[in-house]
Amino acid sequence: MVTAKVTSKGQITIPKEIREKLGISPGEEIGFVERRGVFFIKKPMKKSPFEKWMGRLKGLKGSESDKIIDDLRGR
Repeated sequence: MVTAKVTSKGQITIPKEIREKLGISPGEEIGFVERRGVFFIKKPMKKSPFEKWMGRLKGLKGSESDKIIDDLRGR
């Protein structure tokens, strides 16, 4: 188990090993999630991984899904 001390101001230094595993850089936010009395540290997603795909199929509204897939696959 990796540990860290809490300062009088309630601050901790996250050990380098943990920061590297979570991909945390200086200035980034981290989240705390509680599940059944156990707290987890989590790096929040900045944006949805699906956001880049939003609106891509607007021009295909009303088309059959099988045809869209065939077109995308180059058939």
